[in-house]
Amino acid sequence: MRFDVVTLFPELVASVADCGVIGRAAEQDVFELHTWNPRRWGSGVHQAVDDRPYGGGPGMVMQYAPLAAALAAVRADDPRPVRVIALTPQGRPLDQGALRDLATQPRVALLCGRYEGIDERLLEAEVDEEWSVGDYVLSGGELAAMIVIDGCVRLLPGTLGHADSAAQDSFSEGLLDCPHYTRPEVVGGRPVPAELLTGHHAQIQRWRRRESLGRTWERRPDLLAGQTLGPDDTALLDEYRRLRKGSAGGSTIDN
Repeated sequence: MRFDVVTLFPELVASVADCGVIGRAAEQDVFELHTWNPRRWGSGVHQAVDDRPYGGGPGMVMQYAPLAAALAAVRADDPRPVRVIALTPQGRPLDQGALRDLATQPRVALLCGRYEGIDERLLEAEVDEEWSVGDYVLSGGELAAMIVIDGCVRLLPGTLGHADSAAQDSFSEGLLDCPHYTRPEVVGGRPVPAELLTGHHAQIQRWRRRESLGRTWERRPDLLAGQTLGPDDTALLDEYRRLRKGSAGGSTIDN
């Protein structure tokens, strides 16, 4: 898989491939990362890529021509089709399903905005989609692009040490992940749940599914609202609620 990132700060974006599992994946050629600075096609001595907004107001707007030229160079650099995504607060919310879909693409170009935004005509003419990493505003699209790259690359074969690691992540099935524990067996008087010490695979899987359902119900009920639970999952969630009610000394937890 190849990523092409159009950015005024290529060094920042390139750092996503410097460490951790993403860094190892880069070393093993699991993916390619190329950066393109639109200042190369900027105007004047200072290679300007922005100008004042029509209609007045604060800030500057990224110009059409330098970004269009950068994307033309991206497309010309590799014959494979490329999916162009702009990272903007107005875009569709990024989620695990979107990352899974994106990880199947041979090439993805990520356009990082700066200043007050990008000339709308560039978005209309050159961009396939707009994505947002959350309902907040960043200084630019670079951190968002790094999030997309990290989230996609860890889904690619060969990135994670265990083939099932990505499949067990939060949101992989529309639910939050279950709790995890490691040695020592007791910390500060808090033991590891007994089910995890049995060595009984089916019992452990049942406990993990129950905790995943319960944690989602408590922390992200909106995720459960979009699902239809089967009878087994419904029974597990009911069991989780009963256990939580008992541990809370008879108080109920409503969500």
